[in-house]
Amino acid sequence: MNDELWMTEALNLAREAGAAGEVPVGAVVVLDGQIIGRGFNQPISRQDPTAHAEVVALRDAATRLGNYRLPGATLYVTLEPCMMCAGAMMHARLARVVFGAKDPKTGVAGSVLDLFGEARLNHHAEITGGVRAEECGQLLSSFFAARRNRTELA
Repeated sequence: MNDELWMTEALNLAREAGAAGEVPVGAVVVLDGQIIGRGFNQPISRQDPTAHAEVVALRDAATRLGNYRLPGATLYVTLEPCMMCAGAMMHARLARVVFGAKDPKTGVAGSVLDLFGEARLNHHAEITGGVRAEECGQLLSSFFAARRNRTELA
C-alpha cells in the first residue's frame, strides 16, 4: 500500500477542482494497484449537491467495473468525508478509506462523528486519516483565503 502515492493523484484532482472554482477536493478509487475511479468536487459546475469528489470517483469506478459494489477497493480523498459521502462509501462496500485533512465542521471519520465506527451499521471500512494532511489542508486554506480576499475587495 502506497498511500502517499495515491494521495498525490487525489491532490492533483483537487487542484483541478480549485482551478475550476470548486472547493479543492479530489479523490481516487484504487483496486489491485490500479486507479479505477477519479473525481473532484463539481457541485457548482454540475448544479448537483451530490457531486462531491468521492461520489464522482465512486460513480466512475462503478461504471468502469459495471457494479455498484467495490469490495477490496480503497478510496483516497484529500478531505475527511462528509455524511453523504460516507454513506455512499458504505453502500459501495469499500475495504478502506484514506483521507488527508480533517474536517472539523462536517467530517464523519472521527472529527464530528465516527460513522465508520458505528457498530449498528452493517459495513465498516478501515479508515486511515492524516495522509499528507498538511498539504491537503493548505490547498483548502489557500483556496478559502483567496475567496475571502476577492469578497473583501469587491
